[in-house]
Amino acid sequence: MLTSLIIQDVVLIDRLEITLTKGLNVFTGETGTGKSILMDALSLALGARADANLVRSGTQRAITTAGFESPFPAELTLLLEEQGLAFEDLLILRRIVGKDGKNRAFVNDQPISVSLLKKIGGLLLEVHGQFETHGLLNPITHRSLLDSFANLGTLKKKTSAAYTLWQKAQKDHAHALKIQNQSEAEADFLRMAVAELDELAPEESEIDNLSEKRKTLQYREKILDALQNSKKALSGERGATFALAKAGKTLSRIADKAEEVDHILSIVDRAAADVDDACRQIISFAHTIDTDSQTLDTIEQRLFQLRAVSRKHNVAPENLGTLCEELRAKLNLIDDQTGELARLEKDMQQARATYQKLAQELSEKRNLGAIKMSKDVMKELPPLKFERAIFSVLCETLPEEQWKNDGMDHISFLAATNPGAPAAPLHKVASGGELSRFMLAIKVVLAKADLVETLVFDEVDSGIGGATASAVGERLVKLSENVQVLVITHSPQVAALGHHHLRTTKEVKNEKTISSVASLNAAQRLEEIARMLAGTETTDAARKAAMSLIEDSPATTKTAKRARKA
Repeated sequence: MLTSLIIQDVVLIDRLEITLTKGLNVFTGETGTGKSILMDALSLALGARADANLVRSGTQRAITTAGFESPFPAELTLLLEEQGLAFEDLLILRRIVGKDGKNRAFVNDQPISVSLLKKIGGLLLEVHGQFETHGLLNPITHRSLLDSFANLGTLKKKTSAAYTLWQKAQKDHAHALKIQNQSEAEADFLRMAVAELDELAPEESEIDNLSEKRKTLQYREKILDALQNSKKALSGERGATFALAKAGKTLSRIADKAEEVDHILSIVDRAAADVDDACRQIISFAHTIDTDSQTLDTIEQRLFQLRAVSRKHNVAPENLGTLCEELRAKLNLIDDQTGELARLEKDMQQARATYQKLAQELSEKRNLGAIKMSKDVMKELPPLKFERAIFSVLCETLPEEQWKNDGMDHISFLAATNPGAPAAPLHKVASGGELSRFMLAIKVVLAKADLVETLVFDEVDSGIGGATASAVGERLVKLSENVQVLVITHSPQVAALGHHHLRTTKEVKNEKTISSVASLNAAQRLEEIARMLAGTETTDAARKAAMSLIEDSPATTKTAKRARKA
């Protein structure tokens, strides 16, 4: 609840402190005395756009401070806790606007951003004007108003969470599909490359082995001739084998004559064995060369193939085997994306089904809520002199491409003010005064579901008078039973119904125009309402009429009843 408003150096206001109470607070005053300045100052404290022109002439800054007492809406409490803002039973919103256009915002003397101030202010107080283009008259807000009336907050949060998951699943699927499409051309290349490498089948160290074989085949005759001569030198009639055998035989004859001969003899024996082994190796190698099926042309062709493919893929020939495995792994990864894409598509469809189920449940409950809300608002219209008017809440299912986190419905408030006329959107069908009455009827119905504790009506009774103005005032009184109501009015019928009456005035001091606001006592209130009735000159008849209006007001009636009981 708004309990205080302190305004300093705003347009015509020097310094002003206003105390507000529960129930219906009415502001009256002649045109131009500063009622609109009050609204501007209050809006500043709630985070509205700052204008340096609001700073009073001759001063450097304007300051507005609004004090609110608990209880506070749960959403606001959560927001304050999330932002780490300390609070208890009182919230002080302060806005400072400099002549240079710079401005600062505070909550309980803790600096915050203007955007956060606006969010906090919107949860504390709601302003309605005759020609407003937001709030109840904006079709965008109709859905949230119906949801509040039908108490669909929990289901709406579940639907929103499901929508978020669905959108993420759609995004993941689209991303995977994009990657797959981009990879398709690469996959074709990879398949061809892997097939080529598989057919080539490069072996480890194959280049080195083939190069060595090629060298051998290039010098085959020379190598065979050298091997043959070497074998002959080792194992021929006068070769090393013969010489070593002869030496061993000779040494054996004297082995028992000297100990060192045994050692020498063992060396000769090993040499003979090594020569025999060398002969066998020569025979084997010569046989291999002589019987190798690969021709020099075959090896040259194989080397050419390996080197050509290595140049094609820009790798060393010895790395072709590794390249083949790398390309195969990359191809497998791309092929695996097909399975991943199928999984993501399944997840997307499941997420959509979950969202759709919740959204349909939300839609069904909205339709039930719309029926009840329509009936409740219709009951409020006759007291507002709308005996034959029609009001209804229309729920329409949107096409899938327009589904959102708050469901699949378009909600609109329809009305008809004349008998036989078709219902049309509320903001298009009614005049300014009629809109005010429709708005009051809706607000009375929504009062218990409203998140804010304070409602401000800026001349919503403009364009109406007499019995209709009285009816509007009575609905304001009814509305004030659930929430605090502030109303700026030119209607004496409305003013007479207030629980707390404040008047704006304007005077010139030291050649400067100053606006002020004063809380009226009973006598002052009588004079003010009489002035509103009479116009230019207050008469006794006007005072009598004013007294009649005041005595008939619910606030006066309750006070009188309490006095009689006492």
